Amino acid sequence: MSIFGRSTFSSAGYAAFRPSYPPALFNRILSFHNANRAASPPGTLLDLGCGHGLIARALAPSFASVVALDPSANMVEQAKKLTSEPNVTIRQGQAEDLSFLCDNSIDCVVAGQAAHWFDYVKVWPELARVVKSGGTLAFWGYKDHFIVGYPDTTPIYDKFVYGSSDPVPGIESMARFWELPGRDILRQSYRAVVPPEKEWEDVARIAWDPDRARKDITDAPEGALWQRKKLKLGELEGYVRTFSAFHGWQNAYPEKKSRAAGGQGDIVDLMFDQVVAVVPEWKACGDNWREIEVDVVWGTVIILARRR
Repeated sequence: MSIFGRSTFSSAGYAAFRPSYPPALFNRILSFHNANRAASPPGTLLDLGCGHGLIARALAPSFASVVALDPSANMVEQAKKLTSEPNVTIRQGQAEDLSFLCDNSIDCVVAGQAAHWFDYVKVWPELARVVKSGGTLAFWGYKDHFIVGYPDTTPIYDKFVYGSSDPVPGIESMARFWELPGRDILRQSYRAVVPPEKEWEDVARIAWDPDRARKDITDAPEGALWQRKKLKLGELEGYVRTFSAFHGWQNAYPEKKSRAAGGQGDIVDLMFDQVVAVVPEWKACGDNWREIEVDVVWGTVIILARRR
């Protein structure tokens, strides 16, 4: 079972600290979906791996009905708490089994930050069955943030999250706790996710893999720089604590409690000790460093396709 589906995973924390999506992203998806569909009714949206329901709520006004699906009971419960839109139905289930849906019943299928978990041997046949001819697909994801203007912080993040050696003596990095191959598929910008040509056309893939050594954002292709946020460092810390790898690390080292929980510090505490220390003006803020606002950017990928 994915860490996101375990009872120990905090779906509330995930909802609180995961970044939202900008209107520009949804506008791009809807523009693709609505092309050549001027006379078509709004139809039904299928949101796979819906998490806490963010996408379902955002796109609900554009569709007659929305079906949001997630394998995690905790996520489904959180999504139901946060969702009041009357045309949204949230249920527990997996992308690999859409047997509850009728043939040709879906106008648009989306998956935000979820498509790297799917078993496509099963998913592609299911989507070919339920998505109408002319219906659309939009899968997208983001990965590996960096703080604009503070290049010295990125190597610290990398060694704590992906390092092959201990980032601090006696403290293992998060590297072995990433769930594979899902994380690698995302980090490789969904190159392994290829809609079958027999069933899908108008396939487009817009990816941006920023140069993490230069930390330069000027090379982002048009429409790719959509996951960029102004965050307080404390919010960024909270985001890192939503990583599945962090929760795997926690399960492996339950004795290493966070300072907020009364412990001596967990791996995220130690990471941010170094992140703050490397920037003199942040270090000078002392215990108030969590209030510092920074510009955070992620690498992104979108896959769009239309059902033949």
